[in-house]
Amino acid sequence: MSRRVLLAAALLGSSLLGGPLTGAQAQDKTPVKLGAIEILTGPNSRYGIAIQRGFDLALADINKAGGVLGGRPLALAYEDSAGAKEQALNAARKLIGRDKVPLILGPTLSNEMFAAGPVANERKVPIVGTSTTANGITAIGPYVFRTSLPEADVIPVTLKTAQTKFGIKRVAVMYGNDDAFTKSAYDVMKASLEKLGIETLTTETFGSKDSDFSAQLTKIKALNPDAIVLSALVEAASGIELQARQLGIPEKVFFIGGNGLNSPKLGDIAGKAADGTLVGSPWFIGKPDAANQAFVNAFKDKYGGDLPDQFAAQAYDTLFIVAKAIDAAGAPDSEKIKDALIKVKHTGVMGPFSFSDSRDPADTSGVVVLVMKGGKFQLLQ
Repeated sequence: MSRRVLLAAALLGSSLLGGPLTGAQAQDKTPVKLGAIEILTGPNSRYGIAIQRGFDLALADINKAGGVLGGRPLALAYEDSAGAKEQALNAARKLIGRDKVPLILGPTLSNEMFAAGPVANERKVPIVGTSTTANGITAIGPYVFRTSLPEADVIPVTLKTAQTKFGIKRVAVMYGNDDAFTKSAYDVMKASLEKLGIETLTTETFGSKDSDFSAQLTKIKALNPDAIVLSALVEAASGIELQARQLGIPEKVFFIGGNGLNSPKLGDIAGKAADGTLVGSPWFIGKPDAANQAFVNAFKDKYGGDLPDQFAAQAYDTLFIVAKAIDAAGAPDSEKIKDALIKVKHTGVMGPFSFSDSRDPADTSGVVVLVMKGGKFQLLQ
């Protein structure tokens, strides 16, 4: 048995997994099909594709280690939301109504979850977001879970670290005002800055389809802030950082970002302009533990040398968490899986995981602050 299969068995826990099985359960080899709604096309597909890759890697490992329910393979039915709320909503309806899935993974963005989550909740099908970090996600209802730390747990750590280490006192703020995720992160940033006593010189907004940020950045340059606090998805963030340097905003005025900036694509697109960017993260590729390094190496092997990001890591762990819940439930039954999910405890590539009573991640101890250097994120020393 390969090291990866042994690791998968260890990550799943003792039942490959769920204790004694009946004869019928042991003989049933029908796949347990789950739904997954992710952004697989369009400008934000880099998030959804990373998540899909994390799921697919976990799927292969789980099935090699014996699947669920005494030998039934897991299967995933993907629906492409393309980043559109209506498309995510229709995907949820299709997966529940036509495919009869007992659980849905995703969607990718908080905007999409606010559309699809109520449908899943109304139909009493658990839905598990792996990248939905806006405030209010799990308040949608008791069938809505997330494995991603909300921005409210991460951004304050990032800003406090920037204040302590670099002495920032005066900042400019920019945020996308037409997206639930970027708007929610801005709300957290605003409250955190006020609590820390950091002065906000100006607050500038932009739309998700904007590509020219020169007016906002010219105003910011004249104010000479210590840093620019930015809530954006990675495409817009890359454009903003490139234009900031082109307009002469010096490198000493670094960017402090929310979860949308936590992608290697920021360095790929913005290059040297992104150096110095700080982000908080619940995961880092350089974590030395055996499970994380096995995941990183397996990801590189499967995807032609590409490196995983936080979104892939969260997805990888989430499928193991869901597999544990299915085994504990004893059947691919939505209600039983929902009741089992809240009790799951798992230690994976992200570290220890359990759900709080509100179905958010209960453990925030793993948050680290990363800095981009040479186009790559590394631990801030």
